[in-house]
Amino acid sequence: MTKTKTANELVALARHPKRYTPLEYIESIFDDFMEFHGDRYYGDDQAVVGGVAFLDGMPVTVIAIQKGRDLQENISRNFGSPHPEGYRKSLRLMRQAEKFGRPIITFVNTPGAFCGIEAEERGEGEAIARNLYEMSDIKVPILSVFTGEGGSGGAIALAMADDVLMLEYSIYSILSPEGFSSILWKDSTKSAEAAEIMKLTSYDLKKLHVIDDIIPEEKSGKNIPQEEINELLKKQLLSKISRLMTLSSEELTERRYQRFRQY
Repeated sequence: MTKTKTANELVALARHPKRYTPLEYIESIFDDFMEFHGDRYYGDDQAVVGGVAFLDGMPVTVIAIQKGRDLQENISRNFGSPHPEGYRKSLRLMRQAEKFGRPIITFVNTPGAFCGIEAEERGEGEAIARNLYEMSDIKVPILSVFTGEGGSGGAIALAMADDVLMLEYSIYSILSPEGFSSILWKDSTKSAEAAEIMKLTSYDLKKLHVIDDIIPEEKSGKNIPQEEINELLKKQLLSKISRLMTLSSEELTERRYQRFRQY
């Protein structure tokens, strides 16, 4: 797979408002998705969608961070920036999946966790840290798929997985290029330059072994049809789950532990 676009061009593609959303992937790849709501502590965060579905007849738990398609949906989903109750809802569903032996598949598309004062008052940092702590020891397979933007701890809170996949035009970084350039150069207009040095593209992260596989979105300089991308992703998910299901719970958690220890 050859990189044909600059990092800044890939940032724009990852954020494109018409990009296929995690919910659309769920609708296309899975059957009979049933959404669950609420964290059982405070409320239901619409930025995080989760529930049970079937993947080629196999029951799985699916969790996604969802941006909106238009302004109204973006407002209702907080532009894909979860509150702490969104992360607590996701952990509740993951623990439920562990109880019933269901593999977990997460879809990530977020600029980062919501940074408003109300989120901090309700324990945003603790919620993210709790997810990382708990996910490291969950005894069923976990797969994470980055479908667009993956920003900071808000992204990794759903990506402490056995295998991490990225759509070719998605990004994953400690913060946005605008934030990076603001901190480093005190000038957010240098975001294009920042993107080039941040190693945030799928190609860079595959070389660094931060992710495991890239789902291609172009071939010979032409965009691959979305239906074909969906099928490629489905085949990858089935293959990886089949392999991970052969491991014992002890082997699974030790493999996950060692995966993240290498960083």
